Amino acid sequence: MEKDHQYIFIDFEFTMPEGKVKNGKFFPEIIEVGSIVVVNDQIIDEYSAFIRPEKFPILSERCKNFLGIEQSSVDSGVSFKYLVDKLSSYRTHLPTSVITWGNMDMKVLKQNCQAHNLDFPFNAELVDFAMEYKRFFGDQNQTGLWKAVKEYGKDGVGKHHRALDDAMTTYNIYKLVAKDKKYMEKHEPTTIGDLIDLSKVFNKLA
Repeated sequence: MEKDHQYIFIDFEFTMPEGKVKNGKFFPEIIEVGSIVVVNDQIIDEYSAFIRPEKFPILSERCKNFLGIEQSSVDSGVSFKYLVDKLSSYRTHLPTSVITWGNMDMKVLKQNCQAHNLDFPFNAELVDFAMEYKRFFGDQNQTGLWKAVKEYGKDGVGKHHRALDDAMTTYNIYKLVAKDKKYMEKHEPTTIGDLIDLSKVFNKLA
């Protein structure tokens, strides 16, 4: 990871419709956030909160069962505006990368900002690390976050589909991939001479 560069690892959980969306009215709202801010390999901020959905305030049974989030948790959560203000507070003079696993987090954030007539909080490089992971390993299909971690022989942090745990897991796999990239950049390709001790071959032929 670059020095004097700010990395924001972020994960959101969203509302889900009970079934098929009718009339195109429903759109996902952010109901949980987990964010980790890293500068010079040090975590300088961690944030976790439930967010109160305003357009469609009642969680579907599907959403509650899949995410394990109770209605009471989001009812007592912070407002979406508070969330945007919190994310805006990460703006700094340092170059910044916002890193998510997949592209849905930023898509939904932009959609939610538009619905609330609020400015998008980030003026930074947006990195879909699931896509970078796919390209790095040459996978045909995009890999799920926790599956990707297990491919490294590691375990995810905490509980899957809890925003802060997923953000921390993304941070951990980012560090693993960055370490591999650094090794591959420095490591010179093995030559035939490295693989074969030619002196032994010549001795046999003599």
